[in-house]
Amino acid sequence: MTLSNETIQNLRQEYRSATLSEKEVAPDPISQFSKWFSEALASSLTEPNAMTLATATADGKPSARIMLLKGFEDKGFVFYTNYLSRKGQEITKNPVAALVFFWQELERQVRIEGILEKIDEKESEKYFHSRPRGSQIGAHASPQSREISGRDVLQKNLQQLEEKYKEGIEIPKPPHWGGYIVKPTFVEFWQGGQGRLHDRIAYRLENNNWNIIRLAP
Repeated sequence: MTLSNETIQNLRQEYRSATLSEKEVAPDPISQFSKWFSEALASSLTEPNAMTLATATADGKPSARIMLLKGFEDKGFVFYTNYLSRKGQEITKNPVAALVFFWQELERQVRIEGILEKIDEKESEKYFHSRPRGSQIGAHASPQSREISGRDVLQKNLQQLEEKYKEGIEIPKPPHWGGYIVKPTFVEFWQGGQGRLHDRIAYRLENNNWNIIRLAP
């Protein structure tokens, strides 16, 4: 099937489920995110913690992929990955990031910009050992982002590791695997509106205080 540009251009969704005003939002973006995330969970959305993580190379080229949020707190938003992966190397050289959550059924989007830091090693250990055993072995088996000759490389690594770490033997967290926290400096909450007049309420960190502003759609 060949799609014309006109077909794609005519794909439209009219947003009309809710509105968002400066008077309604929480005084800080973490509290507001908690409110919206709780509503996403209550709506039984598929993987409401799925997010786009955008990093940048040392020379400023963008790089993005889908990740899963694994926690948030007053300081920011947490995810886990291989420190030696492409994103890990980009973060080492240029520790800035942007996150995007899109909850289509609620006609909502959240954009987050901030600074990246590794989380405490003990927290990474704790989370690693809470993962399914297969995921723990997978963190050892996959040289993430590196070029390999075929899937058989992964299967061979997996087989060797399953022999090494038989049931009952604790699987250690790889030293190159752990968590990052995105400490936000800017957060935008987007609520779809009729006629493309969307509501965009943003929080900008200035002198350690959050200023709430409205952006034109």
